[in-house]
Amino acid sequence: MDKIILINLEKDKMLPYLKENSSYIKDLNRHPEFYNTFKKIIKEKYNLRLTDKVNNIINDIELVSSVISTLK
Repeated sequence: MDKIILINLEKDKMLPYLKENSSYIKDLNRHPEFYNTFKKIIKEKYNLRLTDKVNNIINDIELVSSVISTLK
């Protein structure tokens, strides 16, 4: 695998996801330009996008709010 791809994987913290989805190793070896697509796929699959994080925070706030309202 290209050193640039490995550096990007470590920098973006995508290496553990690549180990879990080893089928992408072959694709990245053959087509290094596939990295951005791989990154998008992983972010969607593991809910790592900014919108997913915001939704998780909103859900947590709603849960805390409902717990507080039931305790009153």
